[in-house]
Amino acid sequence: MTDPPQTDPLPPHVAALIARRFPHSGDELVVGGVAVGELAERFGTPLFVYDGGAFAAAERAVRNALPAGWELFYSMKANPAAALLQFFMGRGCGIEVASAGELRQALAAGCPADRVIFAGPGKTDVELALAVEAGVGELHLESVGEARRLANLAAGGSLSARLAIRVNPNAAVQGGAMRMGGRPSPFGVDEERFEEAVDEIASAGLSIDGLHLFTGTQILDADVLLAQYRHGFELARRLADRTGRPVRTVDLGGGWGVPYFPNEAPLDLAALADGLVELEAERTADPRLADARVVLEPGRFLTAEAGVYLARVTDVKISRGKTFAVLDGGMHHHLAASGNLGQTIKRNYPLAIVNRLRAPAGEPIELVGPLCTPLDALGRSAAIPTPRVGDLAGVFQSGAYARAASPLGFLSHPAPPEVWVDSGVARLIRRRGNPADFLHDQLPAAGIAASGRPDAD
Repeated sequence: MTDPPQTDPLPPHVAALIARRFPHSGDELVVGGVAVGELAERFGTPLFVYDGGAFAAAERAVRNALPAGWELFYSMKANPAAALLQFFMGRGCGIEVASAGELRQALAAGCPADRVIFAGPGKTDVELALAVEAGVGELHLESVGEARRLANLAAGGSLSARLAIRVNPNAAVQGGAMRMGGRPSPFGVDEERFEEAVDEIASAGLSIDGLHLFTGTQILDADVLLAQYRHGFELARRLADRTGRPVRTVDLGGGWGVPYFPNEAPLDLAALADGLVELEAERTADPRLADARVVLEPGRFLTAEAGVYLARVTDVKISRGKTFAVLDGGMHHHLAASGNLGQTIKRNYPLAIVNRLRAPAGEPIELVGPLCTPLDALGRSAAIPTPRVGDLAGVFQSGAYARAASPLGFLSHPAPPEVWVDSGVARLIRRRGNPADFLHDQLPAAGIAASGRPDAD
């Protein structure tokens, strides 16, 4: 009699992610050729670990899906680690920034200014002046008012950047986690008046030569992306007709999603590539668009699957029938995984006890962090093995919108380090924070303590 087939104790969506991005794992997760237990021992916990090979695979997959000549700009808001910026720049990507802080980081990482796109709806005069002074390659204007301020700042001919107008489309994209079109929005100029806005910007002395469209994020349906891109090219044709000049840039934004939850499938890149062939043929046959630079700004797709957030179990306790495993990390490092960054229904990110991947799941577990709030939960009724003190919990899809999108100052726990692992070599790319970090920007306030004494009233 033969033994019955062994079933994988991991939830199917977690097992699929590990097989896709961390295929050398056995009972213990292996990232970039190094077991997570070794990484935790060497660098401490909590920490973010990144598989350099997974970053490369994601970038290569995007390139393979795009028509020849389309340009990639990494949207650094997803993960602004300097090592990551340098990695993508080394693979031919430009950098998309949305603040003066991001611009300074991109330049400090070695990005040539003319390979920077500066977007964002709230650019201040200081940020616009910095962009002009630095010589950024392209500025995306989000309103007529912003354009007028830029014209005043750039008086005298100091503006070298190409200018594009961001359009808020009149229809919402179907699908995606966050929709940015088809409704009142602070982003861009409403489609129904964008030609009028182009005229007003021209009257201020500026020339719009490009179009930026971004209508949604976390899109897993190739047809939805293709419809968005088709609409972007139609808007670009309208721009060319309005200005009487061929369009120089069509920026189609990002929005490529990755599967986080059960029943979500990866984006079908083959179907996307097939559809892009048709769109590209139409574009190159149109003299209004044929010579335009076509840009995509992915962030999440390039980075999410390469990252794992590791935290150690410090305590296990039962309260009124529920088992709680307390971790040394939590929502202050990974707000999105706690469900508090835009989720209306809180669902667990893919997670596992990564030092015991093949152990069977026990009763549902509450994985909670060290903060003094019930919001600090990284796993609710999680289907994982019953944790033990010392176990390592791993939260997957943590390469994007994780550390940089979290309240690192809440309760003054030190910020977690970031570690890059590739081909069996682990490198610290951002040091662990120190309790003293919370004092460095505070100033002595002589007299305030004295004024608080009862006898000072």
